[in-house]
Amino acid sequence: MFDKLKIQLELQEWPSVYMFKFIVLNEPQKIAQVSSLFSDEADIRLQPSKNDKYMSLTGTELMLSADHVIERYEMAAKFEGVIAL
Repeated sequence: MFDKLKIQLELQEWPSVYMFKFIVLNEPQKIAQVSSLFSDEADIRLQPSKNDKYMSLTGTELMLSADHVIERYEMAAKFEGVIAL
């Protein structure tokens, strides 16, 4: 599912700071689900859409390897309605 991304990520040096971006419905439960993917050390920024229907969540965190990045995307894919960019 994330094969192309893994190939691209393996070209980078690790550990490295990685930026994740997700789009969810602007509902507290959905935002909390995606936020729970990140550690306390992560920088999480929220940006509502123009009509406030959606929330963009950008999380920047130190990742140890390409595999750790892929694991994070796989965990996010389990949440209904989450779009990973």
